[in-house]
Amino acid sequence: MDGLVMAGQLLLGLSILIVLHELGHFVAARAFGIKVEKFYLFFDAWGFKLFSFRYKDCEYGIGWLPLGGYVKIAGMIDESMDTEQLSGPPQPWEFRSKPAWQRLIVMLGGIAVNIVLGIFIFWMITFKVGENFISNDKLVNGVVPGKIGKEIGIQAGDRVVAVNGKPIKRFEEITSSKVLLGNSELTVLRNNETKFITVPGDILEKVSDFGLGEFVTPRMQTGVAEVVKGGNAEKAGIKAGDKIIGINSKPVKFLDELKAGLQSVKGKNAQVTVLRANDTLQLSTLVDTDGQIGFAIDTKDLPLESQQYGFFEALPVGASKAWGSFMDNARGLGKVITGEVKAQKAFTGPVGIANMFGSEVNWLKFWSLVGLLSMALALMNLLPIPALDGGHATFLIIEIIKGKPLGDKFMEKAQIVGFFILVALMVFVLGNDIFKYIIK
Repeated sequence: MDGLVMAGQLLLGLSILIVLHELGHFVAARAFGIKVEKFYLFFDAWGFKLFSFRYKDCEYGIGWLPLGGYVKIAGMIDESMDTEQLSGPPQPWEFRSKPAWQRLIVMLGGIAVNIVLGIFIFWMITFKVGENFISNDKLVNGVVPGKIGKEIGIQAGDRVVAVNGKPIKRFEEITSSKVLLGNSELTVLRNNETKFITVPGDILEKVSDFGLGEFVTPRMQTGVAEVVKGGNAEKAGIKAGDKIIGINSKPVKFLDELKAGLQSVKGKNAQVTVLRANDTLQLSTLVDTDGQIGFAIDTKDLPLESQQYGFFEALPVGASKAWGSFMDNARGLGKVITGEVKAQKAFTGPVGIANMFGSEVNWLKFWSLVGLLSMALALMNLLPIPALDGGHATFLIIEIIKGKPLGDKFMEKAQIVGFFILVALMVFVLGNDIFKYIIK
């Protein structure tokens, strides 16, 4: 059932994006008097389709192959490779009869819609829920480094006050793309001294391997929010509201110290010192082989803040988030091209995206992911690969510069090359997904 929910959310999200993307091409083509012969969600490969109908000389339908969608524009060499109609003289309603600038707009119509959709989604989410964040200025206990953070020199209790020389107000900025894309500098306060820590270019790859929690997290105290029913903590008498202040007579003040103390006695019995109201208690508990005793930490000491926006106030904030997502993807792609990040760590396919949606329907999370995917789809389609919108746009820009169109034979061969490139990319991404989420 969980798999069906994930697959259903993935199909719904992709269907929305594909239909609106193709609608961008469709509307632009119709605006310039170009005939559109087909409008399909998914591909009707080899003529097989799940559903179709005709309306005003255009066939609308749903194909059986869920690898995207398409609009078939009269007089254009596209993924259908239907060159038969190009053998006759150009007709006024055909794509090839229109000026290059009009054809360029048609090709960029889908990308434009994806960008507008992404901005709209982030705008509405920002207006609806505002922003929740941890105030970095009030994070007096600093941060705790994980495996990755320790490797670059961050220490427990450090206060990260600036990124690339710019003061930060929110803890989330420390784990944002401007840091995780690497080659950045953290300004750190440590025991009243200022330190500068360089974040290497391969940090994103390490985060992909070990998780964001192994970079840095806020340093938290040791209050108990709740205990696991039937767990070792409950059996020992630990209760919600307690504060654990020692392990085997060794004082602990912060969660990272508590975890280290429990790890040192995993699989054994430990004496736990607990502060309950004004009483100090000594309790004995078994620590399991993972170094756990079964309780959830109290996060009330985290300086959580929220900010709400009016309808129009939310627009620039949402637009900034959408554009930031687009640029993050672009910079990440650049790191793959330059070899700083391995492709198998950077790209996620349908299995990975379905896992992001999760097995429960959360509409805020759903629309947030659709917004991110819309911006990613816009970037992907901008790539100058034949068969993608960016490839068509590149050829049209060359035509505008040269003053004459590229030959039909060249365009046919370019489409074939682009098709094989896309198939290779899809095989790689799907195979990478299978390796990451099924084999591992």
